[in-house]
Amino acid sequence: MERVGGLFERITDFGNLLAASRRAARGKRDRPSVARFEFYLERELIALQEALITGRYQPGAFFTFEVQDPKRRAICAAPFRDRVVHHAICGVLEPVFERRAIFDSYACRQGKGTHAAIARAQHFARRTACFAKCDVRRFFASVDHRVLQTLLRRLFKDAPLLALLDRIIAHAPPDADPGRGLPIGNLTSQHFANLYLGELDHHFKDRLGVRGYLRYMDDMLLFADDKATLHQWLAELRTVLAQRLGLVLKEAVTLVAPVTAGIPFLGFRIYPGLIRLNPRTRRRFLHQVRVLEQAHADGILDTPDLCHRAASLFAHVAQADSLGLRRRVAAASIVDG
Repeated sequence: MERVGGLFERITDFGNLLAASRRAARGKRDRPSVARFEFYLERELIALQEALITGRYQPGAFFTFEVQDPKRRAICAAPFRDRVVHHAICGVLEPVFERRAIFDSYACRQGKGTHAAIARAQHFARRTACFAKCDVRRFFASVDHRVLQTLLRRLFKDAPLLALLDRIIAHAPPDADPGRGLPIGNLTSQHFANLYLGELDHHFKDRLGVRGYLRYMDDMLLFADDKATLHQWLAELRTVLAQRLGLVLKEAVTLVAPVTAGIPFLGFRIYPGLIRLNPRTRRRFLHQVRVLEQAHADGILDTPDLCHRAASLFAHVAQADSLGLRRRVAAASIVDG
């Protein structure tokens, strides 16, 4: 793929920064830091543009917190000014990343997502007998900065752009090992992660010609008609991860089984003929419905906002064969009205 140039000027263009600030502020305008930035919007964007063009821009300190989604993760929230920069960068670079991506990569891509990944996994389950499921141990914390920088230099040739990306990469989570780690929470991290594991994607799809392969961030599925083939591919996968990316599998959760046993993937259990919610996803759905109801009762959410958010929850679990559950919850809840 030919390296692309002339992108730094597009990233630092005032109109691009303005559009990026609007995307970054979407759904967050009630936060003090966002409101303050927008109150002085023109002044803030001019100062940010100047810092980027002169190379004086430096990322600010993270606000770190933990979430359970579904496993415990440390999220590093960047200051709003940095999030504007991330949106400005990704809005320009995303088409380049997209051209590099394979069809069966589903995280952080327009027109993809969890629902498309689940449907694709069932598509493969209907055509093969066995599957392997695996994911990378401490993926975001383990990304090697030098490897990532090398991959970015294969795509882009603007020296100011590469210097800016290097600065963002070097601004690692507080607890990261030297030269490693991407902050979960940065928009840039999602695209960097896809590029990083894209090396694995292309190895399996282009070099080995494996049809039954899909990835959602660092969760991967392989499909074949026998377990022996899957074990061979897993050995190949371990080698590529270790030698080219400095990563290892989370062996405790690596699974090889017939598709009739059900594929645990993205909070669902996928069979050739149906899809079920896993117990954790079911509990989370019920909990989130109760949280919305309480927020409505406390006056935090008005009825239209309640219905909008509830529709999103119901649409997610509707990917599974969950009509009975949805009917029971709707019958007992105010969110249906």
